[in-house]
Amino acid sequence: MDKPTANFIQIMRERVFTLRELGDLGEALHAAHALVDKCQQMLSSDLDTIDAFVAGLEVRAGIYMDRNAFDEALEDAKHAIDQLDGRKDRLDQLGRLYALMGAAYDGLGRYDRVITSWEKAVDCFERHDPPMMMDIAAITNNLGFTAKSAGNLDAAEDHFLKSLEIMHSVVGPKHSETASVSNNLGAVYLAAGYLEQAREMHMMALEARRELFGDQHPDTAQSHNNLALAMLETGDRDRARKHFEVALESFESLGKEYADDLDAVASNFCDFLRDQNDEKLADIIDARVKARLESV
Repeated sequence: MDKPTANFIQIMRERVFTLRELGDLGEALHAAHALVDKCQQMLSSDLDTIDAFVAGLEVRAGIYMDRNAFDEALEDAKHAIDQLDGRKDRLDQLGRLYALMGAAYDGLGRYDRVITSWEKAVDCFERHDPPMMMDIAAITNNLGFTAKSAGNLDAAEDHFLKSLEIMHSVVGPKHSETASVSNNLGAVYLAAGYLEQAREMHMMALEARRELFGDQHPDTAQSHNNLALAMLETGDRDRARKHFEVALESFESLGKEYADDLDAVASNFCDFLRDQNDEKLADIIDARVKARLESV
């Protein structure tokens, strides 16, 4: 590929990234079309032209995903994977493309294909030298969600445990991603009836999030609510009440974008209060939250 063409392709790539960051997805897609067209025009058996074409397809597939154009994203990802033809020097890119395919299938509700695509992504990341551990952790976390949604709690536990092990070894326990996986694993254990394990996972997530974000943060508030639910199941009702109170106060202060979270936490807390025969306080909270939600 000659230098002027290579420079033009780089300029177009930078333009796509800039437009995407600005949120102008319509113009970003036009720029991505121009990028792919130029790369396809120059395509030959030369690896540089193949790599440029694949990179253009990957960029455009990302724009399609942003626009929820899942079929188009799949088409670009599959085309890019075909061009790479299993090249061992491009395992990182193959992993990203399979991960993108999984996300596109997820958007289309084709969950069997989701699992296959994400498993291929994990395989690529594991075979990369060195293995791409954080990418493996991210995809296994996604696989855990998919398994839990399908009711396969054993598989969900396996995926989340693998992700958690990587997170602990790479970034440590007091990291936002580690806390997220701990929270996800806690939800699996609660659904499976492993109540003490659920409590510990939610406690670990809360400890990390409080240290990272403080109490007035949506992730921390979510952990207070989840820990309260686990504590109810283990018989620690007094401490559960305190965590419900913190979660409710936090979501009430966080604004309209967290209205659904506020509604869910208020419902959990009011159910708890009524079970405790505190109908008066439950009615007060219920009315206050409903008024707030109606004003959103």
